[in-house]
Amino acid sequence: MATNENEKHGTTSNRGFAAMDEKQQKEIARKGGEEVSRNREHMAQIGKKGGEAVSANRQHMSEIGQKGGESRRKAK
Repeated sequence: MATNENEKHGTTSNRGFAAMDEKQQKEIARKGGEEVSRNREHMAQIGKKGGEAVSANRQHMSEIGQKGGESRRKAK
């Protein structure tokens, strides 16, 4: 008979973050997200990296521009 939640799910470790119940994990993740989002400089760096990654794909950027142009023509 299983004695803890990990054994019920077939995992072997009962330590650390992975061993916590889902509610505890979500609470810790929420707190971490709040702390990160308070640091505006850090958030700006993350946004810049994401923008650089997306804009490196010229085909994707072309498709975005075409959709914007189509939308604008329909609005007139």
